[in-house]
Amino acid sequence: MGFVETVNQKNWTQAKAFISQNQSIVNQMDEHGTPYSHIAAACGNVDFLRFMVEYSFVSLNTVDSDGRSLLHYAALSGDVESCRYLTKRCGMSPLLPDSQLLTPYDLAVANSELNAYFEQIVGAPISAMYRNPIRRGMFPDPSVVRVGQDYYMVHSSFVFFPCLPVAHSRDLVHWQVIGHAVSNPEWAGLEGLAGGRGYWAPDISYYDGLFYICATYRLNDDSPVRRRQMIVTAEKPEGPYSKPVFIDEDGIDPSLFHDDDGRHYLLLNRGARIMEIDLATFKPLTPATMLYYGDMKRAPEGPHLLKKDGWYYLFLAEGGTGIGHRETVARSKTLHGVYEPCPYNPIVRQWDENAPIQRCGHGKPFCTQHGDWYMVYLCGRAFHGKYTLMGRETALDPLTWTADGWPLLNGGRGPSALQLPPRGLSPVPVKETTDWVTPRPPKPSTFQWQPDGELTVNGDFYDLHDVRCRSLLLCRQTEFTFSFQSRVKVLELPEGGECGLCWYYDENSFFTLGLCQTDGAICLRVREQIGLNTVLHDPLFLSKEDCASLWLKGDAEGLCRRLYYATEQQPEALLLTLSDTAYLSDEGLAMGKRFTGAMVGVYATMGARAVFSNLTPPL
Repeated sequence: MGFVETVNQKNWTQAKAFISQNQSIVNQMDEHGTPYSHIAAACGNVDFLRFMVEYSFVSLNTVDSDGRSLLHYAALSGDVESCRYLTKRCGMSPLLPDSQLLTPYDLAVANSELNAYFEQIVGAPISAMYRNPIRRGMFPDPSVVRVGQDYYMVHSSFVFFPCLPVAHSRDLVHWQVIGHAVSNPEWAGLEGLAGGRGYWAPDISYYDGLFYICATYRLNDDSPVRRRQMIVTAEKPEGPYSKPVFIDEDGIDPSLFHDDDGRHYLLLNRGARIMEIDLATFKPLTPATMLYYGDMKRAPEGPHLLKKDGWYYLFLAEGGTGIGHRETVARSKTLHGVYEPCPYNPIVRQWDENAPIQRCGHGKPFCTQHGDWYMVYLCGRAFHGKYTLMGRETALDPLTWTADGWPLLNGGRGPSALQLPPRGLSPVPVKETTDWVTPRPPKPSTFQWQPDGELTVNGDFYDLHDVRCRSLLLCRQTEFTFSFQSRVKVLELPEGGECGLCWYYDENSFFTLGLCQTDGAICLRVREQIGLNTVLHDPLFLSKEDCASLWLKGDAEGLCRRLYYATEQQPEALLLTLSDTAYLSDEGLAMGKRFTGAMVGVYATMGARAVFSNLTPPL
């Protein structure tokens, strides 16, 4: 009889004898990738757990194949004393997530006694806590401002229109898009821009009754000028915003700093550079000069200035936008420095490259009306530790100040998965709505919505692979597992035309489940665009009657997509399974600027026209 069998039979005397003979046995794993130590913890015997921890070579950092710790398994056992020992004596956190962002606290909910214990040591019932990311799907590069008891946040939008979504919240957890900084198609300037270009890293601020949003306007690499800085204003956070004003200063990630002496400054990268501007005209009053090049000195960007207690604090994102991304801070008694780096840098970074939340940085600090400090920052959930299909999302964690006056995010523990609610801010659920966007502004009458949610798409005469195509309507993918479906009624389908559902990253990375006509025959076909390669799967030929009411659906699970169809005569049937759609992630293809995120939507091209009804986006 082996160690595992002995443990499962709860023969603790024999199990201790195994450890005495081989103290490393607890670190072995079964065929499912479960450490023997975890199997023992799941049995709920605190005396044996204590012996194993104190008299074997067990590693409390070991996790199973799903990223679950020893405390996860003790929580599954329901034994309060085992969990008390691991938390109180071993310092393990009930808020440490597994690969699905489930914590030991989550696993304890079904056990009232254990749930009560975790609530006591955490400080809040799990129902009152919030989960990161707070903005799921492609919501990168967050910037937030508080006006009274209201919070407003903006994000990058790249080539998607309308540009630079503005969201509102009163509790910092529930957010709703209320407008966009650039919603006039004549002002967007996105025509001909490749995917990943467009509007980068915005900042929102409020001064003297006006909201200010600035961002980098990134053009194609072959443009005479690649980067310009853009500023708009509005009296209301939802807009309408003014016509963009551009500043021809190279760099990225601008932010506005309104000093308490009434002077105003624009910061942007190459480290952190600063230029004074006239707030009425946005004309530079001084050349851009270097404040500080950063602590890590690799890809310093996203500068934000905060004045507090007589210090100027300079926050910087560093390390690039992938694994290793981080936020650092430096300070000075004078605006122009010299800036002293924080001894606790980086104040946020994901040190565990196997953790489910990665790419943490590019943050902006702010204070609530109750005097509590927080930071919003970008992050990315990695499927199998590699593919951030949803792109870069937004997380929120508390910011505390050390005795020597330095900021520290989440107590220096890195990003949280489950976090205490902000003090004094009542939960304010918002109605979930879909923020529909198009790659570059659509032509008039391309999309026609009816009050019942029915959508008519009038296709233009460009392929989805062409940056000139505007007849594609999209929303963000927000989870690894979801369904996307719609009923499709074809109005026109000329030779070479297409219409249907689309799973999209950019013009070089997408696949479609669409209807097309070839040589007079109508068929349902799956097409993959992987870089410059087009893959056409075997078609399913349909009658014209089928096309009058066709149901299309795609189920997503990680990188896998199962595609279904149904007609009046044919019940739902599987058409095709795509087992690897990694090309829909930032890391899945080496082509162009890849830091946006996967989306799903409907399309019609090459003169096709279709009506989509019962459309169920992945909210």
